[in-house]
Amino acid sequence: MTSNPVLQGVEIKGAMQPGYETILTPEALAFVAQLHRMYEPTRQSLLRARAQRQTWTNEDGFIGFAPEYSAIRDDRSWQVRPAPADLTDRRVEITGPCDRKMVINALNSGAQCFMACLEDASAPTWDVMVQGQVNLRDAAAGTISLEDKGKSYRLYDKTAVLICRPRGWHLDEAHLIVDGQRVAGAIFDFGLYFFHNAHTLLARGSGPYFYLPKLEHSLEARLWNNLFITAQSMLSLPLGTIRATVLIETLPGAFMAEEILYELRDHITALNCGRWDYIFSYIKTFQADHTKLLPDRAAVTMTVPFMAAYAAHVVRVCHRRGAHAMGGMSAFIPVKDDEAANEKAFAAVRADKEREAKLGHDGTWVAHPGLVSVAREVFDRLMPTPNQLHVIPAGEATFDDLVTPPTGPRTLAGLTNNINVGIGYVAAWLRGQGAVPLHNLMEDAATAEISRTQLWQWRTHGATLDSGEAVDVALITRVTEEQMALYKAQVGDNFFEAGMYRQAAELFRTLVLAERLEPFLTSPAYAYYFAK
Repeated sequence: MTSNPVLQGVEIKGAMQPGYETILTPEALAFVAQLHRMYEPTRQSLLRARAQRQTWTNEDGFIGFAPEYSAIRDDRSWQVRPAPADLTDRRVEITGPCDRKMVINALNSGAQCFMACLEDASAPTWDVMVQGQVNLRDAAAGTISLEDKGKSYRLYDKTAVLICRPRGWHLDEAHLIVDGQRVAGAIFDFGLYFFHNAHTLLARGSGPYFYLPKLEHSLEARLWNNLFITAQSMLSLPLGTIRATVLIETLPGAFMAEEILYELRDHITALNCGRWDYIFSYIKTFQADHTKLLPDRAAVTMTVPFMAAYAAHVVRVCHRRGAHAMGGMSAFIPVKDDEAANEKAFAAVRADKEREAKLGHDGTWVAHPGLVSVAREVFDRLMPTPNQLHVIPAGEATFDDLVTPPTGPRTLAGLTNNINVGIGYVAAWLRGQGAVPLHNLMEDAATAEISRTQLWQWRTHGATLDSGEAVDVALITRVTEEQMALYKAQVGDNFFEAGMYRQAAELFRTLVLAERLEPFLTSPAYAYYFAK
């Protein structure tokens, strides 16, 4: 443990590698500590409120559109602040973790924006988080470079607009302690990025832009807004300097999309359809409702009714209020040395992006530089204007539209895939990797969460597979053992032992078989980093 003697009440509990002192300066730590002291009590109260709402939902059912906020929804006069110039056209955004090569390649990819993810695409080890800040600081300054295996990486003259995604409100940063408390991962990530880069970005014609994940209530958006106001004031920057895009990736958040826009109206430019976390949130919200069992993950596409209604709802709400509506991530990635599989993946991405553009989305996400041109071709063809704020889907989303589960298969192959992906992803996460290609799909924490919670849901409510097998402890245990043997054969004995597969399987199985559904798998998994 390293203690910082300069600042009273502040301790750094992570190893200080070379270069970290340029990020964890006394001034930056004082900035983060001030935000923590002002807003940590509110964060804790909002997390308690989340748990209480879930208890009410388990007992009485999900409320849907909150009646106490109807005045905000019914008032058609208010609008969000117009987007800055470099966020008016966001037709293709690339996302990924903040390792140095990824940052350079993403900024050079030809996408309009790069969402640099300190959240679900990054495993929150101390080194990943701080080194990510180093890389983003150098990217914001335009000076980032890398020499790797005899190859030089430099930024092009024209690069994507940089947007940072901090962690959600539920995660702590255990390596920074203020007054005996862990700092919120969100405040750690936001505070360091904003403190070091806001003025630099503004001087280069851009600004401090953020993606905000996993909001479940408009009061959580209000906390972000208040934090933005304070941070801007502390750096003598005017209201509205910070611009945010909120991921509508929870079911409660979808029912509060307008209220979230309202709370952040001076700082928000867009909402995004975070489809994978949304499916996870649907399962979590209806964890006690046996009538809300979903089919295999692969069958829950954006074309099934409740997901299509969600996407249209987000576009409708955004465009009525002057905000952009960003499409989500297709999990397909290019397939090396297999032209047929590669073309199949490209066709799936193309179809997904055509659906989004025709619905009225103003842009979309891709996970790999090789898919930028695929998505761009679609949006260039179907969206000749910088955005589609003029497109408002007809109708209104009803409660039933947004919550009625689709029909579809529930198969042994789907269950097996959930276990395989869950173990493979968690093992990689424990090794410090947050975005993992598995079976030609890019998996992150959200897709692993679907795998975990769906297994928990099926087991808890006694689901039966199409083959007639009951989803019970015995079946889950048997398939887990089969998938462990498969992984061992694939990676070899040495890497199987060193690669955290046993630890991952034990954690994943424990969570799937638990009596109570753990809200996030990353919370108990985070403790692993202190056990090494």
